[in-house]
Amino acid sequence: MDSIDVMVLRTARDWSASGHSVVLATVVRTWGSSPRPPGAMMVLRDDGLAVGSVSGGCIEDDLIARYTKSLGGQGIPAARPELVRYGVSADEAHRFGLPCGGTLELLLEFRPSLAALETLVTRLDRGELVCRTLALASGAVTLTAASVPEALKFDSESLINTFGPGYRMLLIGAGALAEYLSTMALFNGFQVTVCDPRSEYMGSWSVSGVQRVADMPDDAVVAFRPDQRSCIIALSHDPKLDDLALLEALHSPAFYVGAIGSRRNNQARRARMIQYFDETEATLKRLRGPIGIYIGSRTPAEIAVSVMAEILAVKNGIAHPDTLSVEEAKDRIDRHEGGGAERRSALGKA
Repeated sequence: MDSIDVMVLRTARDWSASGHSVVLATVVRTWGSSPRPPGAMMVLRDDGLAVGSVSGGCIEDDLIARYTKSLGGQGIPAARPELVRYGVSADEAHRFGLPCGGTLELLLEFRPSLAALETLVTRLDRGELVCRTLALASGAVTLTAASVPEALKFDSESLINTFGPGYRMLLIGAGALAEYLSTMALFNGFQVTVCDPRSEYMGSWSVSGVQRVADMPDDAVVAFRPDQRSCIIALSHDPKLDDLALLEALHSPAFYVGAIGSRRNNQARRARMIQYFDETEATLKRLRGPIGIYIGSRTPAEIAVSVMAEILAVKNGIAHPDTLSVEEAKDRIDRHEGGGAERRSALGKA
């Protein structure tokens, strides 16, 4: 599955190329509780079809009613970009399904340039990071190379948005946990690659839409070329596979590097890396483990939910408290159970 932004842009290109008129809508500002963040996009076709989302659904319905002939609207005009605001009053917020106090502004691009869309999608398919600048006065689009992902910028003259390759995930180990985690990652817009040189594991892989490689994991990490939108997770439980892959990953720009395993295994892994591979506590600071947010998970599916939640939190810049970490939570349980055992022992001797 493509990331939603790339899907919207690719759909806008395809619909325009087939002769349809389209409007490209981008959330540019929000106040209060908004269902979708700045940068969220949707594309609307002249016959009422739509892909993407800028709200919980009601705003999309209003845009369809205004700009498509399917519901008697005016159709998509040949006009300069237009700024529209939803949810200014409490009545409007209620009407459009916005949370109490929520307000958002959309920039509508009517009949965006097909040539510019084709060029942008082609560059994104090549793995490039592209800055797209829209001039509000004329609707002209400029595409330039970008070096790092940046947040959307909007003022009275232009809309500047950086688009790049979708988020990617590399999994080391093709077991049951990897299948559940890859399924969740695909639904969250990640491109997923699984690496396992063990034919008995890779041969039974059943999740479609995942790229499979049988290289040694450290070579697979190098070939993966991790960037700031990449995460790498070791799931094999085999140090011969996990450790070298993690060492490569830790010295990459990947936003998330982690490994499955118990607290004891995690400590042993860190000790090996320090003793045999010249790592330090400082260089291992980025290594997450035991991975996941503590939810008391026991099955592979539940563990995958825990791990995916942590990955998304890191991706979205959310720092969860230590009390939610697997290590801290289990240490706390051990302390509680240990104290209870001591009290029971003392009562037995009384």
